[in-house]
This record gives sequence, C-alpha cells and structure tokens, in this order.
Amino acid sequence: MTSAPENQGSQDKAGIEVAVVTGLSGAGRSTAAKCLEDLGWFVVDNLPPELISTMVELGARSSSVITRVAVVMDVRSRAFTEDLASVIKDLDARGYKPRVLFLEATDAVLIRRFEAVRRGHPLQGDGRLADGIGAERALLSRLREEADLVLDTTGLSVHQLRGKIEDAFGSEASTRTRVTVLSFGYKYGLPMDADLVMDVRFLPNPFWIPELRDQTGQDSDVSNYVLSQEGAEEFLHRYHELLRLVSAGYRREGKRYLTLALGCTGGKHRSVALSEELSRRLSSEDRLTVKVVHRDLGRE
Repeated sequence: MTSAPENQGSQDKAGIEVAVVTGLSGAGRSTAAKCLEDLGWFVVDNLPPELISTMVELGARSSSVITRVAVVMDVRSRAFTEDLASVIKDLDARGYKPRVLFLEATDAVLIRRFEAVRRGHPLQGDGRLADGIGAERALLSRLREEADLVLDTTGLSVHQLRGKIEDAFGSEASTRTRVTVLSFGYKYGLPMDADLVMDVRFLPNPFWIPELRDQTGQDSDVSNYVLSQEGAEEFLHRYHELLRLVSAGYRREGKRYLTLALGCTGGKHRSVALSEELSRRLSSEDRLTVKVVHRDLGRE
C-alpha cells in the first residue's frame, strides 16, 4: 500500500479539489463513492472520460457550491486506461491536480465477493471469473503504478475501508458526527427519525406553576426551575457520558448523523430546557457538530 496523501489535497485557483476513484471490480469502489459523498464530495459514477474535464470546469464555475469533485471509473469503457490517463493529464495541465485512488484485492477475495452477489465480471466474457479478474488486473497495471493512493481491501471490513478513505480525503469538519438534539411532546407522537429517545417526564412539570405555564424551556425562569430539580443534573451528566461512548461507536461504524430526542408531555418546558442544556454540553466535544431543534414548541 502506498502512503496516503495529505487530508487536504491541492486546490486550483477556483478552490476545487478533484479525485478519481478506480481499481479492480469488486474491490470496493461503491463503498468509496458512498463514503466520499458523506464527506461532502460531489460524486459522479462512470462518467464518460471525455466529459470529466467538462464536469470539473462546471464545478469550478459554481461559485463555491461545488468544491470537491470525485469521479468513479471502471473498465466498462473499453478504452478505459488510455482515456482516463489522458483525462488525468489534461486536468493536471489545467491546474486541478487530481488525486487518484486505486482499490484492489487478491484474486481469491474478489472471486468470493463476485460469487456472493452472483454476478459476472465485466471482462469475463465466455471465460471463467478468474480470467476476467486477470485481464482487468493487467489492463489497470500502469494506472495502479501512477495512483496517489493504493488501498488493498483484502482484509478490510467496510468500516475499516471507510476509515482509511476518511483519513485520506476527509476534512476535519466532514469527519465530525452531526448531532441533532430534538425536543418533542409525547402528545404529538414520537419523532420517527430519532436514533435515541429519552423520556424526561420524571421531572416536575412547570406547566402546573402559574407563573411558568406560559413561558417555555428557552426562558431562564423555566430553565432554572427544570435544571434545579432533583435528578436533572445527574441525568444530564450520566446521559452525556453515555453519548460519548455511543457517538464514538457510531463513528467507528461509519455513522455520521445522530438524532437525540428528549420528550415531555407537550414539548414546551422540560424537554426544551434539557435539550438546550444537553446541546450546550455536547458542543464542547471535539468530534461533534451539534444543533438543537424544538419540534413542538409553539404548537399548542
């Protein structure tokens, strides 16, 4: 395996990064493409080689809407190696300096992967599966030698492959876990997109205190009341510790989005106050980007 390039690749004068993802069929191109999409790259799969430069030029003129373009290529184009080599040379001459990621694996592993999905190799023709793999390996040998990063996925799980691609192509912001802390009211139903749901109705309800009834958990009087109740601080401390463990595990599994739902009766007082405070505490974590959403606030 060649050494990985720096996380931030060179950019042209328009501020756009370009990556070309290629390699042996069955070595993990689809996983790489999905990972790059999650990292914020604009991914184009199997674009004709003659259109790649045009695609990059359009991205460069998009007024920073598109800043990172990844093109996934395979051997379904018969003139693949010659076309792609000329495209890479052309992009380099224009100042885009594309990084080439080449994915490979052993013949035995590739055969096992093809057999698992019951698909033939694109270069197999009337021959055996091993013949197609051998032909493709020979066809791509020169491109492999010129690649910036070669990843052998033989012994890698999907999550390990994602981790290596994140290390090579992810920015600090793109590798953060995006956390949404969502307050809601049980009387309006459970949020369907929640990963974790906590019922905070174990705390006294400010609704029954006349001077707090018309205020919300965003008001200091309600917030101070809720957070001062017995069990509130312990709940926040223990739940925060649990979320550190959970979010780290999600990161290892490649999950980059996490929705935490806190519910009370109407989604106005307790869940709002606790969501605001939990969001404040989570925002101190280095690997998290946190926002708070109050689904049912103002609904009544």
